[in-house]
Amino acid sequence: MQELKLKAAKRDVFGKKTRFLRRQGIVPAHLFGHSLESLALQCDVNELKKIVSSAGMTRLISLNVEGEKEAKNVFLREIQRDVISLQLLHVDFYQVRKGEKMTMEVPIVLVGESPAMKAKGRILSHGINVLSIECLPEKVPPQIEVDISVLAELDQSLHVKDIVLDPEIEVQDDPEQMVVKVSEITVVAEEEKPVVAEEAEAEEGAEGEARAEGAAEKPSAEAGGEKKAPEKKE
Repeated sequence: MQELKLKAAKRDVFGKKTRFLRRQGIVPAHLFGHSLESLALQCDVNELKKIVSSAGMTRLISLNVEGEKEAKNVFLREIQRDVISLQLLHVDFYQVRKGEKMTMEVPIVLVGESPAMKAKGRILSHGINVLSIECLPEKVPPQIEVDISVLAELDQSLHVKDIVLDPEIEVQDDPEQMVVKVSEITVVAEEEKPVVAEEAEAEEGAEGEARAEGAAEKPSAEAGGEKKAPEKKE
């Protein structure tokens, strides 16, 4: 797999003033990591777009910071975009050491076709969508592919223990955790109301209408009806 490289420069523009950088085609960034003081950086927007598209959050990037001799091994940790234009607003890089193991969540991607899905009324029930692994940074796969072509029967499933990975990658999730299963679509029939209940509701409705009509025919004081004087107590 080709190594991904990106150039960056140290940044001395902060806060609201960073909008002027974006107008010049520059994206603000931050670099941080274990036992590392946060460093403000800036990257060319076009170069950064290529890296974001290729690396996602799981590919190792060789970051060359202007003025420093050695490149830094980093992962993209956070990407901020404008909600409307999707323009890159800010990125965070996380520095790692190639000789030290790290824990990361990698997305699970289903590949192949399940013979069991050829029958009507069946769906793939998903368990987990990411797998938590521990390994050296250079061993982190961009994604974990799970072949579902082995699912030939209804209710057959694949679990974490069925995923085959590099021997140097240690899985952190429960081996019995389900990844995917062939299930049957369940149709819930709408319950019909009992006839007795419907008749009772109809009777209650009729009684309510009768009371409403009686109340409307009874004259009131505001409508000019007769008003009885209060009786005197002897």
